[in-house]
Amino acid sequence: MKDLHEEHDGMNTSTLGEPNRQRWSAARKWILGAAGAAVVITGLVFAGNQYVEAKTVPYYHVYIHGKEIGTIDDPARIEQLYSQKRQEYQNKYPDVAMELHTEGITTKLDKAYKVEPDTQKTIDKLDGMLKGYAEGVELKVDGKVVGIVKDQATVNKALELAKQKYAPQTTVASKAKGPTVKTLAASGVAKPQRTAASKGVKSVQIEEKVTSSPVKTDPNKVLTAEEAAKLLVTGKDAPLEYTVEEGDTISSIASQFHVSQKEIFANNPQIKEKYLQIGDQLKLTVPKPPLTIKTVEKVSEQVATAPDIEIRKSKDLPAGKSKVVRPGQEGQKVMNYVVTKENGKVVDEQWVGQMVVKPSVTEVVMQGTKVPGKGTGRFAWPVNGASISSSYGSRWGKMHKGIDIVSGDHTIKAADDGTVTFTGQINGYGNAIIISHGNGYETLYGHLKSITTHTGAHVDQGDSIGVMGSTGHSTGTHLHFEIHKNGSIQNPMKYLN
Repeated sequence: MKDLHEEHDGMNTSTLGEPNRQRWSAARKWILGAAGAAVVITGLVFAGNQYVEAKTVPYYHVYIHGKEIGTIDDPARIEQLYSQKRQEYQNKYPDVAMELHTEGITTKLDKAYKVEPDTQKTIDKLDGMLKGYAEGVELKVDGKVVGIVKDQATVNKALELAKQKYAPQTTVASKAKGPTVKTLAASGVAKPQRTAASKGVKSVQIEEKVTSSPVKTDPNKVLTAEEAAKLLVTGKDAPLEYTVEEGDTISSIASQFHVSQKEIFANNPQIKEKYLQIGDQLKLTVPKPPLTIKTVEKVSEQVATAPDIEIRKSKDLPAGKSKVVRPGQEGQKVMNYVVTKENGKVVDEQWVGQMVVKPSVTEVVMQGTKVPGKGTGRFAWPVNGASISSSYGSRWGKMHKGIDIVSGDHTIKAADDGTVTFTGQINGYGNAIIISHGNGYETLYGHLKSITTHTGAHVDQGDSIGVMGSTGHSTGTHLHFEIHKNGSIQNPMKYLN
């Protein structure tokens, strides 16, 4: 160091005296020592800082909705926990899409000297606090939630299953030539004159508005398509006031609404089976389905047709006596209908025509002198231009004892020769006429607007006896027509051609 040896504050040491030179030498040594100490201290401080920096580690505070629950060394641990927890829930509920409630879980970076975060303890605590939920879809009918299913595909499947309950696929019951046939009557009651029928669904539609929307839910509340379909077509119990119709019995009503007869009697103590009348009101508690499934079906029913009877007069036979010259044979015809149902219950039935598949063979009868009031056994349509609005028989759980006929011509005529045995009111039938044909047959004409004959009158086939109306238990102007043989109800279509 040239400056320290030769010069200090502009002074040349060579000009100093000995004492001064010694003092200067001492001062120089002190300065050199101080400078060296400073260098050492600076080095020590730098090394210490490097050591502390090396021992300072990052860690993370974990919060749930702002409240700290612990610390961890790496936020990836939380993501690993999420993945593991989701898998646990998915394994527990494999049929639904599971997710976790992770809202409000946050982390914050921090650093500290030789810190040891309680990672495992924090992860264990967070594990116990994580809850799973199912991602589902609410199924709504007219805005009301019916249930929750997995997804939209399950909604669609449930609706299809509900439709299938009331519009199942039809199956071919016969490969023989001619109309495909299967049993029409839902009641299962055997009727010899009705052999078989075929069925085809023209349309199926749901009357209500069905919607769906995403929802988070308890996985135990998620329904399968089959369970949702059952709710759609069954629903919950609700009160219903039912009006008794023609052909109803307590057992048929119980069967129709899937309740016990005991329940019906308990809710209606005033009702007795044998006194059940058309128009009676019954209080029922029955399941009310959320959906109304409307079906329109084409129904073809095969019906036996009675043979025509050809009467040949003979003076050789006593009055009132007859003799079969040639026995008749029954034929077959197919009756075609369009039936509208709501949830399986018939709300409309239209006869759209018929086709003869096997003609009947006419029976030839020799008959003596005609006696007034005695019929021929051969019946004519009681109105001109007849169209059937409701057919005969036990079907859809009820017994219709005759046929309902509509026509633009409201004049009602005697179907065969006979004697009028009743004119007046009959419960449910309104204004009615009964004609005895003197050969075991009787005919009944119901819902008349007016009666133009009287009890005891002898009438011939085709004579005017009244005017079509809507009296009694009736929903519109029509004629209810019945044929009885020896007191037993008959299918009028067996005799009308």
